[in-house]
Parts: sequence; structure tokens; C-alpha cells
Amino acid sequence: MGLGVAYTALIAILAYLLGAIPTGYWAGKLLKGIDIREHGSKSTGATNVLRTLGKGPAIAVLLIDILKGVAAVALTRWFLTNIVTSSVVDFGAWIPWLLTLAALMAILGHSRSIWIGFTGGKSAATGLGVLLAMSWQVGLGILAVFLITLAISRIVSLGSMAAAVAAIILMWSFQQPLAYQLLAFLGGLYVIWRHQGNIQRLLAGTEPRLGQKQGE
Repeated sequence: MGLGVAYTALIAILAYLLGAIPTGYWAGKLLKGIDIREHGSKSTGATNVLRTLGKGPAIAVLLIDILKGVAAVALTRWFLTNIVTSSVVDFGAWIPWLLTLAALMAILGHSRSIWIGFTGGKSAATGLGVLLAMSWQVGLGILAVFLITLAISRIVSLGSMAAAVAAIILMWSFQQPLAYQLLAFLGGLYVIWRHQGNIQRLLAGTEPRLGQKQGE
């Protein structure tokens, strides 16, 4: 029992630390010597990087933030199937729940990074990454919803929130394990909650569109 708790804690901590890698913050420091949290929307996510640093850095930050989520789940799955199963601990039916724990911790880490005073981004990209690793069908589905919404509205935040809602529906539609459905529900609500400022600007008609700087 004690070893099982230790393994669970290790999974949670490592997944959080992976998610907490402050990609956008580092990009601002390395490329322009700025704290990106003091510019634009104050977020460290790829959208604010795009507006502040340009297209190339934004693409790099986006891909790394997605890969953080993929890595958190993939490494946890590898750990459980190759290390834990060869020990005296048998998690068995708990594996989907532990993958869900890793996913949630990675999402939390991205938005509340220990490395930058528990600040960060909106967790949409890292959320996409964990979903791609847990269920590629759902991951590709929400990516399609995001891209379609973005193409129509040219508003990144609207695409992210639409994808968060789609994740909940698609996890249920593809009959994924209950743990994964719970992840989509909690993670989706968290991503939407992180967009409170964007929602206010959307309602006021002041939310910037893609290619438009904050405040324009």
C-alpha cells in the first residue's frame, strides 16, 4: 500500500513538473529579454507569444506545450506498464485513473507553474496534448473543432473553449473509460475558467482576432 501511494505521488509530481515547463516565458527571456507576463494578455501561452514575439516562436511554443501533455501521459503509461507491473504493486484497473491524474497535473502545471510564481498559460495546448496521448480520436476531433472555429471566427480563445466543450462530448461519444470522461469534463471546465477574461472581452466585442494585437 505504501509503495502504491509513493508511485502515485511520483506520477503526480513528475507530470506536474513536465506541464510546468514555462515555454512561453523562456521564449520571451531568450529572444527579447522580456517577461512575457508583462505584455499583451499577460499569458505565457502561444497566442500571446504570437502577438509579442512573432509567428516562429509561437509555433515552437505551441508544439512544445502540446508535447508536454503528450509526454506526461505517455511516460506515465510507460512507467506503469514497464516498471510498476514488474514490482510488487499491481495497479490493474487503476491505470486509467492514474493516467487521468497525470493529465490533470500536467494541465495544472502549465497554468500554475512553480518556476514562474504559479502563473502560466490557459492550458489549452497542453490539454490537447494529454488528450492526443489518451485517445487520439478525441484529440484529433477537438483539434478539428478548434481549427474550424478559428477559421470562422479568427478568435483563438473561442476556438480553445469550443474544443474544451467538444472534448467532453467526444470522450462520451467514443465511449472512453469513465476516468477519461472525467478528465475531459474537469479539464474542459478548467480551460474555460482560465478564459474568464477572454469571455468578458467576447461579450464586450473587444476580444482580439488572430493577427490583431491586444487592445487594437
